[in-house]
Amino acid sequence: MKKLLLLLTSCIGFAQNNPNPGYWQQHVDYKMDVKMDVKKFQYTGKQEIVYTNNSNDTLHKVYYHLYNNAFQPGSEMDARLQAISDPDKRMVKTFKKEGKDVKESRISTLKPNEIGYLNIANFKQDGVAATTKVVGTILEVTLAKAILPKQKTTLSLDFNGQVPLQIRRSGRLSEEGVALSMTQWYPKLCEYDFEGWHANPYIAREFHGVWGNFDVKITIDKAYTIGGTGYLQNKNEIGHGYQDAGVQVVYPKKTKNLTWHFYAPNVHDFAWGADNEFIHDMILGPNNVELHFLYKNKKENLENWKKMQPKTAELLAFFNENVGPYPYKQYSVIQGGDGGMEYGMCTLITGNRAFGSLVGVTAHELAHSWFQFVLATNETKHEWMDEGFTSYISNLAMNKVLPPKKPEVPYEDAYNNYIYLAKSGKEQPLSTHADRYDLNMAYGISAYSKGEVFLVQLGYLIGQENLNKTIKRYYNEYKFTHPTPNDIKRVAEKVSGANLDWYLLDWTLTTNTIDYGIKEVSEANAANTKVVFERKGRMPMPLDVMVEYTDGTKEFFYIPNTLMRWEKPNPYAGIKGNVLKGWDWAFPTFTFEIAKPKAKIKSITIDPENLMADVNKEDNIFPKK
Repeated sequence: MKKLLLLLTSCIGFAQNNPNPGYWQQHVDYKMDVKMDVKKFQYTGKQEIVYTNNSNDTLHKVYYHLYNNAFQPGSEMDARLQAISDPDKRMVKTFKKEGKDVKESRISTLKPNEIGYLNIANFKQDGVAATTKVVGTILEVTLAKAILPKQKTTLSLDFNGQVPLQIRRSGRLSEEGVALSMTQWYPKLCEYDFEGWHANPYIAREFHGVWGNFDVKITIDKAYTIGGTGYLQNKNEIGHGYQDAGVQVVYPKKTKNLTWHFYAPNVHDFAWGADNEFIHDMILGPNNVELHFLYKNKKENLENWKKMQPKTAELLAFFNENVGPYPYKQYSVIQGGDGGMEYGMCTLITGNRAFGSLVGVTAHELAHSWFQFVLATNETKHEWMDEGFTSYISNLAMNKVLPPKKPEVPYEDAYNNYIYLAKSGKEQPLSTHADRYDLNMAYGISAYSKGEVFLVQLGYLIGQENLNKTIKRYYNEYKFTHPTPNDIKRVAEKVSGANLDWYLLDWTLTTNTIDYGIKEVSEANAANTKVVFERKGRMPMPLDVMVEYTDGTKEFFYIPNTLMRWEKPNPYAGIKGNVLKGWDWAFPTFTFEIAKPKAKIKSITIDPENLMADVNKEDNIFPKK
């Protein structure tokens, strides 16, 4: 009976908040004690993790990411920089040589005291030495004993690292003078899920992590202020703007270093930034979430960073309302990095920006707290769910909290970018691994723009109200798990009642395009007008059609896509709506009649709201403009 109770307790502990039958995910609890030398930009640490194997598989190996090792001449990241035709501008030096522009990998010229590295020693499993092997940015571990299904093991190691010059995301001495951007800095366990191990080398793209709790102590020069993931446990000993109101923090006279103790529950990464010139402000946002702002004390930026703080609270309120409640009580906006990058409970952004740009990058990175740090998709494989969904909601938020002087459609640029890529001949399917895109341009437009269009266009398919419900239900049902593309599709189907497998397939697994046109408008007889539409692209869609008559009245026609087995309600209040028979994909044309003579028709428009990503809109209007 005692064994049975223990088993039941163990199973309850392994329960996952995910509606998919049989779903499981691994769990890891980190303890790290780190000492940073701010003069040499080197650090040492001890790590102990308790790894829970929630799968039904027996694990004989485990793998860790050693991201710092990418910043060495001859690394795979260095090789990729030199091979790709449009390298990231932040990662190369451009100069003239024999009259030609030459792009040189910044990694290729790093000196020994400028490179990044992460060395591992004394690896043990439950106190017994295990065999390790470093392959680039991956540590391969052959375990001393197999981890059985539903069992735990303790893995410990020592590590020492060097912070590379700031080249991509992490590093020291950024262009804006931030001393330490500590991202991807520690030995990070690779994720094992229903697809197996995800031990991907680091080539400057995206990430995938194991859910767990982080208990981290960082010892650093007392002049440095830290912002990052988690809650500071000893704030009244540390000070630096974290102490409770009325508390005066006094250090012993001989104090040279402080040990900061952070705890981060239920996250899948840990990042921090530090500088000896940081200003630290804190305001309370919605639901008493502490919003921390850490930025360089430079007079040219002070006004914008102060003005940005209440806007961050407005953004948090917008995301809470339109996606779901932010589940933590802390978020930090930290100056650092090389642009903007999201992490658990924080972001590192460049800070020398115009006010609108500063709010915009904060909006995008904060939105990632929902789409990636709570809905933790594998962004190395499904980067469009991460960047695209974040772009969608952050663009809507910016339209609300910092509306443009001229009214604009917040997703118009995404459509234009996607159509440009689709016509370029350089598009690859959204199912392409983030590292496998031929061009950075193609990756960027695919992940951000085509991913954003996926959601906007989903609203076209099932209606905006259903899309709003889908996003909220998706967040509520899949938070703190690793959702896949099928999950967002299934939620949309359950909310709307429509069949959407064809949409997910064509939009993400192919480069099929949408291209409809008005082929013919002619007199059917004295009273009726015949209209013939044609499908020129491979991807099927339902069609919204608006007809305007010469007397100023309008009439709406909806042509269902029979693959959906569903009809969208008339989205236009006050305008007569008509549902026509469905258009089967195999038929290249579709004909119907309007009960008005041609002379009384002012215009016919396919997709009057421009929500369908038709790659050639010139033939969507009659008469042609």
